[in-house]
Amino acid sequence: MNIKNKRVKALVSLGIAGSLVLGLGACASSGGAAGGGDKSIQLWVLQDQLDSAQKAAVETFNKTSDVKIVYNEIANDGYQDKVRTAMGSNQAPDIFFNWSGGSIRDYVDAGKLLSLDDAIAKDPSFKDAFVPSIFDVGQIDGKQYAVPMRGTQPVVMFYNKSVLSSAGVTAPTSMADVMADIPKLAAAGVTPFALAGAGSWTELMWLEYLVDRIGGPEVFKKIEGGDTTGWSDPAILEAATQIKTLVDAGAFGTNFGSVNYGSGGTSTLLAEGRAGMQLMGTWEFATQLGENPDFAKNDLGYVAFPSVAGGAGDPSDVVGNPSNYFSVNSATKYPDTAIAFLKSLSSAEYTDALLAGGEVPTTTATATKLDTTPNPDFANFQFDLVKNAPSFQLSWDQAISPTISAPLLTELQKLFNGQDTPEQFVAAVLALK
Repeated sequence: MNIKNKRVKALVSLGIAGSLVLGLGACASSGGAAGGGDKSIQLWVLQDQLDSAQKAAVETFNKTSDVKIVYNEIANDGYQDKVRTAMGSNQAPDIFFNWSGGSIRDYVDAGKLLSLDDAIAKDPSFKDAFVPSIFDVGQIDGKQYAVPMRGTQPVVMFYNKSVLSSAGVTAPTSMADVMADIPKLAAAGVTPFALAGAGSWTELMWLEYLVDRIGGPEVFKKIEGGDTTGWSDPAILEAATQIKTLVDAGAFGTNFGSVNYGSGGTSTLLAEGRAGMQLMGTWEFATQLGENPDFAKNDLGYVAFPSVAGGAGDPSDVVGNPSNYFSVNSATKYPDTAIAFLKSLSSAEYTDALLAGGEVPTTTATATKLDTTPNPDFANFQFDLVKNAPSFQLSWDQAISPTISAPLLTELQKLFNGQDTPEQFVAAVLALK
């Protein structure tokens, strides 16, 4: 989901949400993996308003470690290109920030990342300290290559309590409820679901959840693993058909293709009562808290994405941004030090630092601390949603190669805009290589 700096602003406005999906860029001191300073390793992190927790973690670790971590804040533009260049040189980082999934698959395939499986086998508490559905996103082809290092951002259904109440509607728990709610909300003069269709990443959330609910997480796992024939799974066509049904029923109104996300866009429509609901990542709570604090505190509701009757997917499954991750360069001179640092990311001190920054960390210990956060009700809802999820699927546009995700988003926008039929959509994505 590609909202980048918008998401940073929302988080800094004190909401509960977590991982920042940002491109990085800039800088870095001499690489440790292929030869930096004596008895040191290089760590690359995202330079943003919420990176103080990582810096403090490095300072704490260095107090007792013989091998020191050199902390490098990498600026915002072109980060993935910089990492790609560095990993092919003698200036590569030993540990680096990433999104798991498609962002690290090429490095895994090239043998450039250290598998953490042996470390987990020797010390099961390494894995057990994290929420399983979040930790498992760090796997590529069944092996662990990344460890969560920030908060979590599932996608949920937000709603305006007053609007739904006035229309005689309750928050939907099934797609049958959704279809029944649409005419009631339309009759009340509001758009049933605000949709920022000017950016197709918002539309992708609907496809991701419908495919999961209909066919289960295995459908996209096949595609993510590189088997593009997975697009022919019946769940893809059924999800596309349900999207057409929603559009034709007026679920998103008539001008969603020109609507943007955030202030003045879908968040404003929801807060002002011109829309009943919105499917969005949990950073929406922070957006509303910053832009419409009274609404956020008194009238903003939230619920998990509805179930689909007869679907193979578990209604507790979640999609969105599980977390951001750290991975270790297989060429590092000090793998034991790198792994020891990754283990420190489940410490009480680090968890507290993330909570203080407004994030919901991914450690199992987080549950005991949520009532001390600025917004405990939402924090507990978000954490329980993630903790109880059998599967937390990374946003598709982050999980797969940009060479596929970019045209996928284009084709999806054509489906929502009525330019393509569901069958044409499936044929188009099947042709993506």
